[in-house]
Amino acid sequence: MSWRIGRLSLFSFLLLWIPVLALAYGKEKKRVELFLTASQAELIGKKIWENESGGKVSGLLAWNVGEDFASLGICHFIWYPAGKKGPFEESFPRFLEFALENGAKLPRWLTPQSNCPWSTRTVFYAAEGGRQMEELKLFLLDTIPLQIQFAILKLKNALPKMLALSPPNEKGKVEENFILLSQSPRGVYALVDYVNFKGDGTWPTERYKGKGWGLLQVLEEMDGGDPIDAFCQAAENVLKRRVKNAPPSRHEERWLAGWINRIETYRH
Repeated sequence: MSWRIGRLSLFSFLLLWIPVLALAYGKEKKRVELFLTASQAELIGKKIWENESGGKVSGLLAWNVGEDFASLGICHFIWYPAGKKGPFEESFPRFLEFALENGAKLPRWLTPQSNCPWSTRTVFYAAEGGRQMEELKLFLLDTIPLQIQFAILKLKNALPKMLALSPPNEKGKVEENFILLSQSPRGVYALVDYVNFKGDGTWPTERYKGKGWGLLQVLEEMDGGDPIDAFCQAAENVLKRRVKNAPPSRHEERWLAGWINRIETYRH
């Protein structure tokens, strides 16, 4: 099973969605417009799913080695079990709220307030084929168009948050780099994928030794030249710094090569 599932209905859903996202922010209500056709939005969703789990249905329900949370959907939204709140922003409950607001039907046992019912990675994979796991998989399959929409809207919400947190001497640079990237389909893909991959950089606990690794930090790190090349180099620098600053017990170096490979997809 692959991306072909429901492609026609997916495209039809996105075609009904507004292809221009106007971002209004700041006291002067400046506007940045992201122009996305339905096919471009679909392609971004496909690429994100490929990046996270090879575009496989089985990858919609995952729990990575070394993590304390499940990773769900095409964007691998984070979902913590009860009593395990780590430093990373939990995104699955927010997606559930969004899905409900847009008419999706959740399994009876699932609400935006629910904790992940599987306490560890071992318990999670032992539950494969069970009723809850199968219902969750069907829900995730049915809401792929909403997951794409949620991923793109996450970028829309990121810019004002990033500018509010950015130091005064960096605000102009962050804004300029965001606008430069937003002017091409590859740039929009890079922005959408990275903000869903590593966050917007404003979450206070997503720091090692005081240094973040989200979209804000990448935009601050960019250093002239071609916007895509500058973004990719900045992202690589930021992720290498994250690994260097990470607690040794996390062994984040094991993921770095895969992270950089993902960044390289922004060039094509």
